[in-house]
Amino acid sequence: MSACYNAEEVQHVQQDNSDSEEEVEDLSEEKDGEEYNPEHDESSSEEENPEAERETFLSKNGKITWSSAEYDQHGRHAEHNVIKMTPGPTRYAVSHARDIVSTFYLFITPAIEKIILKMTNLQGFRKYGDSWKKMDETDLQAYLGLLILAGVYRSRGEAAASLWDAESGRPIFRATMPLKLFHTYSRLLRFDDRESRPARRVTDKLAAIREVWDKWVERLPYLYNPGPDVTVDEQLVPFRVYAQQASKNGIKSRVACDAKSSYAWKMQVYTGKPTSGSPEKKQGMRVVLDVTEGLRGHNVTCDNFFTSYELGQQLLKRKITMVGIVRKNKPELPPALLASKEREVLSSKFAFTPTTTLVSYLPKKNKNVVLLSTLHTGGDISDRKDRKPVIILDYSRNKGGVDNLDKVIGAYSCRRMTARWPLVIFHNIIDVSSYNAFVIWREINPTWMSRKQNKRRVFLEQLGTALVIPLIERRKHVPHTEASAAVVKAIQSAGAPDQPDDPATTATSPARATENHSERRLLVPHCAYRHRAGPFFSTLWVKGMLKVRGISSMLLMWLGAVILSRQ
Repeated sequence: MSACYNAEEVQHVQQDNSDSEEEVEDLSEEKDGEEYNPEHDESSSEEENPEAERETFLSKNGKITWSSAEYDQHGRHAEHNVIKMTPGPTRYAVSHARDIVSTFYLFITPAIEKIILKMTNLQGFRKYGDSWKKMDETDLQAYLGLLILAGVYRSRGEAAASLWDAESGRPIFRATMPLKLFHTYSRLLRFDDRESRPARRVTDKLAAIREVWDKWVERLPYLYNPGPDVTVDEQLVPFRVYAQQASKNGIKSRVACDAKSSYAWKMQVYTGKPTSGSPEKKQGMRVVLDVTEGLRGHNVTCDNFFTSYELGQQLLKRKITMVGIVRKNKPELPPALLASKEREVLSSKFAFTPTTTLVSYLPKKNKNVVLLSTLHTGGDISDRKDRKPVIILDYSRNKGGVDNLDKVIGAYSCRRMTARWPLVIFHNIIDVSSYNAFVIWREINPTWMSRKQNKRRVFLEQLGTALVIPLIERRKHVPHTEASAAVVKAIQSAGAPDQPDDPATTATSPARATENHSERRLLVPHCAYRHRAGPFFSTLWVKGMLKVRGISSMLLMWLGAVILSRQ
């Protein structure tokens, strides 16, 4: 997230938000049943409080007149903050999230898989000719599973060879596929036709992954409804070789996410200047309007790159309020509010229009921060020692939605070292999809692993393992290392009874566990491990898997539960 204050202000403005549990009365800026018109303020001027001494301030551009006194909002209704949608997973998500794998595949749809398989195989045939072995859904599923497991083991930046190492590596990687095949898939993975890309790239800088990106992004709002508070901010995915694009440090995306759960609701990739070459004007306002399309009754929190008076008025037309910090060079600000000399430290100065509240807070001598809000209609001050305005407390409470998304994704990111920026974007798609799936799964199943602190790590470990099992089941050659061979033999022996007698009924591709293994219970609740694993450990598990070194105890128990569920 872009810095909201300068270096000297941060230590004074960013405080613990534990005392900010104060309720703020939600008031609307329009009459009941009347469409909002920001230019119509005649009635507001007539509704002034005659007892208050009103002082007016003119904005820098001379177009906005601010008042030092609040406007009387008597008789108005809080329509702007009435949410029409039920927060949380949608009905479609609830009905289709049968287990962890199916929840993940709500985002990575068959249409997306089809594009990746088609373009990857096309590139494989161009490079290797007839010797190329066609990649199918099971191969792609296992490849994604290994990426997720690599993130679980925090191996981002670590050479893939160390994960496949016979002594210090993880047996599940060798048991799934050879290292050479993993590298081959990583090199050949494509999301478009490389030969037709130059023509498309003339008008679209994201042409190399545009089709996959668009199909994925449209799924995000379809599966989850955000709560009353939404955060809009920038996400930066590190990438050093990202030439010809906007940021020198990585790939920048603009994200709208739920402020409480950090569910990524809408995303846009920033591709730099338009193809015309001229800089885009009012880019921040355009981005916020794009990523909040479809919301109504919500409050949007954003930083100084996006916040402007005009944006606030445009959002009010959609019944959306806004709270954000403002850059001091904005022409809509009154100079009288920006002056900080001779002001008392920790003091606040307010300015109002019929629809907007502006506050200048002085956390340190001669240093002030300015925030703009269409949510708040009064100059309320908290009773804390720092006497922060309620506007700042609400901003601080909701501004970290995207920052938290970056934090949780970074903890178990599947990103691998690569010089191809489309692959970096695809890795981010997998990271965001797995986190969004975790949010949906956790809210649908609130009692799932309720006593565990590392729920997300267990979720990812179970997801990654379930994705690689179909490929392990059909492996013909057992790995040479004892640990990996034990994993393959245990999974294949458990899957043998499930094979149908008639070969014609065999699924051509067991890639999707929720479709081709619908009768199998791949994901057994954690509470069932200890009660059902006892008899099993007296047979194959004792002879083989207990001798394996390098497999986590959780993965060991989960594999045992999988085998038990198939017997």
